[in-house]
Amino acid sequence: MTKTIDLNADMGESFGAWSIGDGVDADIMPLISSANIAAGFHAGDPTTMQHTLRLASQYGVGVGVHPGFDDLVGFGRRAIAAPAVELVNDAIYQLGALRELARLEGIKIHHFKLHGALFMHAAKDADFADHLCLALAKVAPELPIYCLADSALDKAAKSLGLPRVNEFYADRDYNDEGSIVFVRKVQRLDPEKVAQKVLRACEQGTVVSVSGKIVPVTFQSVCIHSDTPGALALVKAVRNTLDKAGIKVAAP
Repeated sequence: MTKTIDLNADMGESFGAWSIGDGVDADIMPLISSANIAAGFHAGDPTTMQHTLRLASQYGVGVGVHPGFDDLVGFGRRAIAAPAVELVNDAIYQLGALRELARLEGIKIHHFKLHGALFMHAAKDADFADHLCLALAKVAPELPIYCLADSALDKAAKSLGLPRVNEFYADRDYNDEGSIVFVRKVQRLDPEKVAQKVLRACEQGTVVSVSGKIVPVTFQSVCIHSDTPGALALVKAVRNTLDKAGIKVAAP
């Protein structure tokens, strides 16, 4: 049984006049331990990034950069065919942007986590995963990489001795192979069912797949997406259930 778990959420995903995730960042932040902050490609802008950094600092939440495809229109959930080197440059560019704003606020970056379709691309494409980890080994070797266990990115990071944090997705379905079922639009979920799903994963190390199969999962962090409909209710239910079960929520 897991005694301590990280609870992370994607934050700062508004952009200019557009508000993403029902504007609940300020309500979610006190309940989580790690925040993945959009860095301007799939969402976010410099002022939103600064505001989110300050909010995280206020509640002692670890901040990570959340690079995505250059896809504001599709919110980073559309796969873009591009060479590995181009995608790596985009990711490092976003890391640099958030890292400098964090430095301006006297905050250190806590982790690195890809967003949406780019996350799934790195989970499957060994060439991109290898190139990305080689770059991170040079510019940010101390940053834990949030990723799926046994994915291409997990293996590439492990081969270079880079720190990794494996994730469990509270608001996503799993297939029989233990991978998340990627969707562009998530329906509203039952908070209590999601909370029990997380508790089962923490206590038993398993999840029920879309076909009903019991699948083992390995993770050190639980993710809930702030743009999922009813995200605040999901986070509240999960945090309440973990607290009642005596499972401490803390950043790795």
